Amino acid sequence: MAEEIKDEIVLNDDELICVLTGNKKKANAKELMLQSVILQMNEEYGFEMSDMKRDFTFSFQDDEDKRKRVTVDLAIFRAGSAKELENLERICIVCDTKVKAADSKKGVESTLNYALRASSCDFGLWTNGDELHFSQRIEDAVGNEKIVDIADFPGVDESIEDMERRGDRSQPRKPANDSLIRTFKRCHDYIYGNEGRKKDAFWELLNLIFCKIYDEKRRYLCAERNESYHRQFWVGVKERNTIEGQKAVAKRIKSIFEQLKTDAIFKEVFAGNEQISLSDYGVAYVASEIAKYSFLDATVDVKGTAYETIVSNTLKQEAGQFFTPRNVIKCMVEIINPTINSRVLDPACGSGGFIVMVLDHVRKQITQNMFPELDGALLEAKANSDIVNAKVKEYAENMIFGFDFDPDLKKAAKMNMVMAGDGHSNIYNINSLEYPNGTLPDVDTVSESVANSVKHKGDIKDCDSAYALENAMGKFDCIFTNPPFGSKVEVASTISENYELNAFTAPEVLFIEQCYNFLKPGGKMGIVLPDGILGNPNTEPVRKWILEHFKLLASIDLPVETFLPQVGVQASLLFLQKKTALERLVDPNSEMYDVFMAIAEKVGKDRRGNVIYERDDDGAELLFVEKKEWASYNHNGELIARHRTERVKHVDDDLPKISTAYKKFLEGQA
Repeated sequence: MAEEIKDEIVLNDDELICVLTGNKKKANAKELMLQSVILQMNEEYGFEMSDMKRDFTFSFQDDEDKRKRVTVDLAIFRAGSAKELENLERICIVCDTKVKAADSKKGVESTLNYALRASSCDFGLWTNGDELHFSQRIEDAVGNEKIVDIADFPGVDESIEDMERRGDRSQPRKPANDSLIRTFKRCHDYIYGNEGRKKDAFWELLNLIFCKIYDEKRRYLCAERNESYHRQFWVGVKERNTIEGQKAVAKRIKSIFEQLKTDAIFKEVFAGNEQISLSDYGVAYVASEIAKYSFLDATVDVKGTAYETIVSNTLKQEAGQFFTPRNVIKCMVEIINPTINSRVLDPACGSGGFIVMVLDHVRKQITQNMFPELDGALLEAKANSDIVNAKVKEYAENMIFGFDFDPDLKKAAKMNMVMAGDGHSNIYNINSLEYPNGTLPDVDTVSESVANSVKHKGDIKDCDSAYALENAMGKFDCIFTNPPFGSKVEVASTISENYELNAFTAPEVLFIEQCYNFLKPGGKMGIVLPDGILGNPNTEPVRKWILEHFKLLASIDLPVETFLPQVGVQASLLFLQKKTALERLVDPNSEMYDVFMAIAEKVGKDRRGNVIYERDDDGAELLFVEKKEWASYNHNGELIARHRTERVKHVDDDLPKISTAYKKFLEGQA
């Protein structure tokens, strides 16, 4: 819950409120990174805000007996103690992205390691956003001091010995804030810049993420068998910094990769001859970065945003393809509101944004139904419990489908669904406009999978009898899609001639008709369409065809900023329901029913892709008091609810308000 703050604080466009102090700060790159580190220390490592202090300065005497002063960006003190030097437990140094780790004045050695020696603090981190370094100060048996690199430092009430001792039994953390996004980017950039894998850096990272997910899934398999869980995907705190340790890590990870390629979940993604081509150090580095996080426990929003950030930067938008923003996807899914009984399809699924959001939407329904007594962070934590995952897995395996003609996107979507926690999903490489014909490899498999889904649900009587029972036509309850569109996308005449709307060769028009073919009578569709379809005089026959075949549920106009900076296109969201045979007998011109219509003026960003926030009448950004709640593991591996109160800005986005308004619209019709 949040309430607007009405006090003396007024923010300019380039300012923010520090989550630790509540004071105004310039929202530059360094400050944004520092805010991220503060949240990370609180949510991931378990340190209380009350034990932190930013811009902590202390003095010491150097070897020449000269008094010197040192300032660290964030200091963390022993729980409940005074914020004094003798109580200092962690040091965090945050630099601008332009500063490199090896910089002689602001790098790791001259700032973090220098501060560790001066303070006698044992652990610290240094980051510029792109790089992240951890250091430990140690003393040998005779008191000689040295600083060593480590892969991570301990959380609250934890020692380095605890981390080393637990090894394969250690509990990975739930990622906070944007830490997973930064981790994926850091790993991708390392592979790209240091391993000579400029053409396939993404796919090398993807293979290691696959290994991580596969290993995590063993947790649930072991639980089903009442066996203890021993991770294979882990890296000792000091393991990546020795040749022997690097070899050991690489051997473990490559062994996982060979196992997963033959597993039922992944075998259709791989040809079987793929290899992890990174150096031993490269494997150890990337593995140490991602091993610290639990992917299956992270929310879909966190994982999806991190993953799609890398995907969108790698798989360039070609042939009219571009990725649908997550707020648009969420709005469309909330309006259609699929349930555990809904068979869902995206016939142009890309990296899987729509079907992942559907899975998350249904997962929340399942969790709430199973645990009606819970709410907030503890309810969210139950969303990844074994009992919920079993239901979600069953739903995904039988009821969610994605098609795309790009084999790389099939693989990317498959990975996205696996990260969402389903275990398996029906992602197929076909040309949806050509189906049920076509030469792409998965055409026959689609028909078989949909037939199995119909048997599972037992709803053949509800399917469209106008279509053959041996294929996927007329079988889906819901469709979500953002089809490729634009003049650059050409559809072969041998395909378009099979459509009633064959006078229009634009793929978005043909997709409307094909989606109709895929839907059951009464089935619902949410589709992104260019405004020309809805307003151009030349496309009037298309609109007439839509009204003859569909009931119009809702229409939402989007601003041009929606898809920028990827592509500038004026588009709308159209929500349609396939008419039954009886409904089609009624003249569309004589039909009388209410249609929900809305205009989204703001979608949370400007034309350059910069986030925009809600403002008051004077143009100042509004602040809200918000209780932040999350679940995290303590040092005993127990899941506990934690919370803090903070002042935050709200993204200026009309789409959540529109989906809420649509629900009220439906309630008014009931």
